[in-house]
Amino acid sequence: MTRLIPLIAAVLMMAACTNPNDLDEAPIYLGNFHMGHNVSVAPNLTKGPASREASKEEWIAAMVGAMDERFSRYDGDKLYHFGISIEGYVLAIPGVPVVASPKSALILHVTVWDDAAQAKLNEEPHQVTVIESFSANTILGSGLTQSREKQMENLSRNAAKLIQNWMVRENNTHGWFEDEGVPSDQAKAAAEALEAEATEAPSAEAPVEVEADVVAPDEEG
Repeated sequence: MTRLIPLIAAVLMMAACTNPNDLDEAPIYLGNFHMGHNVSVAPNLTKGPASREASKEEWIAAMVGAMDERFSRYDGDKLYHFGISIEGYVLAIPGVPVVASPKSALILHVTVWDDAAQAKLNEEPHQVTVIESFSANTILGSGLTQSREKQMENLSRNAAKLIQNWMVRENNTHGWFEDEGVPSDQAKAAAEALEAEATEAPSAEAPVEVEADVVAPDEEG
């Protein structure tokens, strides 16, 4: 069986110029949200080309930790559960020449469950694809400046932030975390704050989301 290979598109597009290092600030509004189960799995995990090695267990631990530090800050009264499937990654190795230095990347799928309704909020898993952000430490490729563990930490934290941004927008559109299931003025204000943030100059640690295709495994014999 050939391996599952994530193909990162050549053209990047900014998802939201937000700072994932905002954990010391009050969390952005998410209605009556309270995190219940925080589950990550990696049944189809694939290492991309020119990548350092990381195990399923390491990625699961990194993603569970990043989700916990971001979403355990919410103290609402309604439980919601996360189901995350980590699909593929690249942990950049030093590039030769420097201009060809690869970038680290992470692809995952996320589903949010409403505990009271015993139902998914999103019928189809939401795909999040993160490329490491540009900073003083990554402008030449993080393979030159960062350990494998630091690369995983940065990608996981950026992914958790992008998941939060997606949830804020869904709450404004569909009232996911509102008691009456109807978008509120606070939900609208939170979504507008995200949009305003996206128009500002990108932070040095802003997560970047890209278009990506995933090629399914081929069966042999």
